[in-house]
Amino acid sequence: MFDLSGMTALVTGASGGIGSSIARSLARQGARLALSGSNSAKLRAFRDELNAEFGHDHVEITCNLSDTTQVEELIPATLDTLGKIDILVNNAGITRDNLAMRMKDDEWSQVIAINLESTFRIMRAAAKPMMKARFGRIITITSVVGATGNPGQVNYAAAKAGLVGMTKSYAQEVASRGITANCVAPGFIRTAMTEVLPDAQKEALNARIPMGRMGEGDDIGAAVAFLASRESAYITGQTLHVNGGMAMMS
Repeated sequence: MFDLSGMTALVTGASGGIGSSIARSLARQGARLALSGSNSAKLRAFRDELNAEFGHDHVEITCNLSDTTQVEELIPATLDTLGKIDILVNNAGITRDNLAMRMKDDEWSQVIAINLESTFRIMRAAAKPMMKARFGRIITITSVVGATGNPGQVNYAAAKAGLVGMTKSYAQEVASRGITANCVAPGFIRTAMTEVLPDAQKEALNARIPMGRMGEGDDIGAAVAFLASRESAYITGQTLHVNGGMAMMS
């Protein structure tokens, strides 16, 4: 696909369903990875799996995104282990779904803090080494609901929409230094969570998608690999929607 040999990447939420697919896609193209997440055991197991399959001596960095101190230490730790950072994939996120009139303050604040604020802090920290190198690829995973909204997810939709606006602003600030910043917005993607849904609910979801099926993690991984590549150098400030036609954005 796209050759990422010699490049390094930090992927947050790397041991989750979509995160692991993204990490695998980047490793397959030759990048060396720092895998970040809050579950140390899962990260280590996934690191060992990637090392066995692709080589490159991938590393894991445990980080709880609700802890500001750990968030601020993530980029320095990545530089210590990888020596540089060419690609940053902001994938980690949480949901705390509830109807707006019933949503508790902490359900709002937790989602904004982890999905939006921590991403800002990580992007800000990555700017200095990338600007010095005059090269960088920032890819942030948003969601179709950031563009369409979704009942019961005012906090999640607000955070994801905020990521799009933040990425556009960031892209304008760093473009002259050879750094691009883009978003990938998944639609319904088949993961362990969707697999436990009743068949009737899966059929109802698929009926909303013109392609008639949910996407795969590899669909998101391929989009990220393209935006991480040197071939995407003239694309910045954009959101690539990967949703099977469920929501067709202009």
